[in-house]
Amino acid sequence: MRPNLPVLFIFLTVVIDAIGIGLIFPVMPDLIREVTGGALSQAAIWGGILSAVFALMQVLFGPALGSLSDRFGRRPVLLVSLAIMALDYLIMAIAGTIWLLLAGRIIGGITAATHSTAAAYMADISAPEEKARRFGLIGAAFGVGFVLGPILGGLLAELGTRAPFWAAAALAGGNFLLGVLVLKETVTDTLRRPFTWARANPFTALRAVSRLPALGPLLGVHFLYQVAAAVYPAIWAFFTVERLGWSPGMTGLSLALYGLGFAVVQGSLVTPAIRLFGHRGTVQAGLLIELASLIFLGFVTSPVLILAAIPISALGAVGMPALQGMLSRRTPDNAQGELQGVMASLTALALILSPLAMTQTFALFTRPEAALYAPGAPFLLAAALMAGAIVVLLRTPRAS
Repeated sequence: MRPNLPVLFIFLTVVIDAIGIGLIFPVMPDLIREVTGGALSQAAIWGGILSAVFALMQVLFGPALGSLSDRFGRRPVLLVSLAIMALDYLIMAIAGTIWLLLAGRIIGGITAATHSTAAAYMADISAPEEKARRFGLIGAAFGVGFVLGPILGGLLAELGTRAPFWAAAALAGGNFLLGVLVLKETVTDTLRRPFTWARANPFTALRAVSRLPALGPLLGVHFLYQVAAAVYPAIWAFFTVERLGWSPGMTGLSLALYGLGFAVVQGSLVTPAIRLFGHRGTVQAGLLIELASLIFLGFVTSPVLILAAIPISALGAVGMPALQGMLSRRTPDNAQGELQGVMASLTALALILSPLAMTQTFALFTRPEAALYAPGAPFLLAAALMAGAIVVLLRTPRAS
C-alpha cells in the first residue's frame, strides 16, 4: 500500500480544495448576518463578493503555484498551501467582522488553487499507462469534494455558524500531516526550470481567443452558459432562506442532491444523448432544459416542487460536454491545449462575474423598500442569458 499513499494524499488534497468551494454556501446567509447585523438582501451582496474574490484568487494564483512547483518542487507548494489553508479556516472560525471573512476567502482562494500542482505531481509519479486513469481519479476527487462540501457545511451549520470551519481546519491539518509523512519530492535538478512571470500570467489564454476566430460563437455559448449556471452556487442559500425558510442543513442537502445528479448525468447520459441527437442536438436539448429549469425557479414557491425538479434540472448537464465536443472537433489537433486554456479562462471569468451580478439582483428585489418583491429574479436573469446562448447556437453555422 505504501506506493499508493502519495496517490491518496493527492486525492484528499483535491477533495479538500473542492470542499472549500461548497462548504461555506449553506452557512453563508446566517454567518454574514451574524457579523454585519444587516438584512438578508445586504448579506447576499457580501456573499457575492466573497464568492467572486475566492474565484478570482484561484484564477490569479493557479498558474503561479504551478510554475512555482516547477521551480521549487511540488512538495513544498502543496504542504505550505495546506498548512496556510488550515490556519485560514481557523481564522474564519473566529472572525468577528466581514473584513476578516473577506481576508479569509482571499487566502482560501489562493491556497485552494493547487489543482494544477496536484495534477503535475500525479503525472510525475505515474507510468504512461497509468496517467489517464489517475487523472480521472483527480476529476472524481473534485466531484466528491463538490458534493461533500455543501453536505458538510449544511450539517455542521446546525451546530453553529463556525462549526464547518473548525471541521475544515481539522481536515486540512490532518492531510498536511499525511503529506509530511508520505510525500516525496518529484522535481529533480534535471526537471527543474526557472520561474517566469510569463508562464504565471493567468490571462494569457484569454488572448488566444483572437487566434480561434471560427470558434467565437460557440465560445460565446460556453461563456453565457457558465455565467447563467453560476447562479446556483451564488444564490441558492439566500434564495432558499428567503423563499422557503430552509435551514442550512436542508440547503446543503439540496445542493448536494443537485451536484450528485449533475455527476450522474455527465457520467452516464452524455454518450447515449450524443448517439441519439448528435452533438448539436444534445447541446440544444441541454440548454432548453436549463432554460426551463431557471424559469421554473424564478416563480416556484413550493419546497416539494423544487426538490422534485432537481433530477430534471440535472438533465441539462448533458449540454456542456457535447458543446466541448463540438469545439474540439472544429479545432486543429495542434491547438487542442490552447482551446482548453481558453475555455478554462472563460469559465473562471464567469465564476467571478456571475456571483456579483446575481447577488445584486437578489438584493434589489428582496430589500424592504423593493418596488417588486421577487426572490427568483436572479434565476430569471440567468434564464435570459441561457436564452441568449440558445440564440447564438442556433445562428452558428453547422460544421462542414
